[in-house]
Amino acid sequence: MMNTSNGQTGPVVRPATQAGRFYDDNAQRLSHEVDSLLALHDKDKPQEDVVALIVPHAGYYFSGNVAASAYAKLNPKKPYKRIFLIGPSHYEWFNGASVNSAVDYYATPLGNVEVDRVTSRKLIEADSVFAYRPKAHDREHCLEVQLPFLQRRLGNVSPIVPIIISTNDFHKLSRIAEVLKPWFNEENLFVISSDFSHYPSYEDACKVDALTGEAVESGDVEQFISTIEANATKGIPNLATSACGEFSIITLMLMLDNQYQVKHLMYQNSGDIDNYDHSRVVGYHSFVVVRKETGEFSLSDEDKRMLKEIAFQSIKDSLDGRPVRLQDSSNPILNQKCGAFVSLYKHGRLRGCIGHFGEDIPLQKVVAEMARAAAFEDPRFPSLRRNELDDLTIEISVLTPMRRIQSLDEFELHRHGIYIRKGYRSGTFLPQVADEVNWTKEEFVGHCSQDKAGLGWNGWRDAELYVYEAIVF
Repeated sequence: MMNTSNGQTGPVVRPATQAGRFYDDNAQRLSHEVDSLLALHDKDKPQEDVVALIVPHAGYYFSGNVAASAYAKLNPKKPYKRIFLIGPSHYEWFNGASVNSAVDYYATPLGNVEVDRVTSRKLIEADSVFAYRPKAHDREHCLEVQLPFLQRRLGNVSPIVPIIISTNDFHKLSRIAEVLKPWFNEENLFVISSDFSHYPSYEDACKVDALTGEAVESGDVEQFISTIEANATKGIPNLATSACGEFSIITLMLMLDNQYQVKHLMYQNSGDIDNYDHSRVVGYHSFVVVRKETGEFSLSDEDKRMLKEIAFQSIKDSLDGRPVRLQDSSNPILNQKCGAFVSLYKHGRLRGCIGHFGEDIPLQKVVAEMARAAAFEDPRFPSLRRNELDDLTIEISVLTPMRRIQSLDEFELHRHGIYIRKGYRSGTFLPQVADEVNWTKEEFVGHCSQDKAGLGWNGWRDAELYVYEAIVF
């Protein structure tokens, strides 16, 4: 604890333990250094829709230019409610996530940055995978080195939530991501701290980091993990890791859905700095995560025919004891990640209906799996029999990518479905629900909030609202 002059207890401040090591300990020189690095990217336009950055955490001499390329993407005029700083533990292994809920401020030579202790405590209360472990934060540099960049780029830095991740348990990483997901939106900024290849030769680093960077940019967590594993088995001399923040990056990727895109910004390694030793280098990437530009989503007649065929074949294969088979198609629509419902009718009467609401699975896989579920898992009906196949009619409702709205003025009854999310609760009504009831717009949303999301009639008013459309065929 710090004590004030009158003897009363004052705020708890984490000192700048890395000042004079990873960055300058003089405020004037540090400001000049950071501003000079940011100035190298003056021509880069900032973006309004940045939700996350992946940045290195080496000394500024080595990785400052790459880090600056990411911070230059932040719009200094955009206010974030809070900034989640997430990185790996370099000094303590504890098989979980440590949130620094014990301090009020992080100090740097440029001043103090407030910690959002309320949110930090909420994380710890939400799941036992979160805790506060002092040794994980006392000497850790990976979060601290981000603060001067935030201070110089944003001016008044929003309260931070400092999180150190130290576990390779995928189930635990999934739990961490699940708890953080409600905060992953345009109101907050996530800064993921990671260097990349450690200690191979310059040539090997360039090759390995290119593969890892490509996997990160894909946004596909399975591709990222398989790339890391493949790099480790190639026998590359002195390669200790492909990404020291691997588990922090996995956590970020587990929070991504079809609304967001990862964009690569810059790559260097320590061998690029003043002819540094090329026999043993460390790699540095920077990435920005932004909301995708919303384009018109449509299905051609051929797309619809193929999806109907996939649904029917999936049901038939299930009856034959075969696993789900996907088409080896270059058609991007079939691999678009979006939700879908499959309804089965026999002689005009419903025979089963199951859907997946989400943007985490390729469309063709969703349709194949939901067709099987509608045929064999809808609890309202007995499992489909082979002699019913010829009498089946299949109807598919493909859900277009969701779009966040700020007001019900943006919601159109009969055209839009509504998705409501607040914390761990969520619920949806498909657009066609409006055709079955005689509700006003407010009643439609109120019933969804109350009956589907469990938030109460007015719970939607302070929840996240998304709209989408359904292409029914």
